[in-house]
Amino acid sequence: MSYLTHQKFPVPLNRDQVSHDWGSRGYSCDVFTDPPGREWNDFVHATNELVTVMDGRLKLTIDGEEIIAEPGDEVFIPKEVRHSVKNISSSTTHWLYGYD
Repeated sequence: MSYLTHQKFPVPLNRDQVSHDWGSRGYSCDVFTDPPGREWNDFVHATNELVTVMDGRLKLTIDGEEIIAEPGDEVFIPKEVRHSVKNISSSTTHWLYGYD
């Protein structure tokens, strides 16, 4: 399964555009701000999740597969699948996430 869609959204990212797109697909849209090196490990949700990087870079591990997401990329995380997210940028990373 392909979890990553490169350059789904134009950069610089317009949060309202992403929110509208995701809303039309039944997803919420909120923002996370993570300092360099911040990790979120071994999460499992009962819903599907979307992630889009606004600025910076994230490494996501989804069901054992590592993905590097950059601004404008969209990542799909299926429900009930173990996943982790790490800010691999040398600066603060802002990213959007949403659940269906």
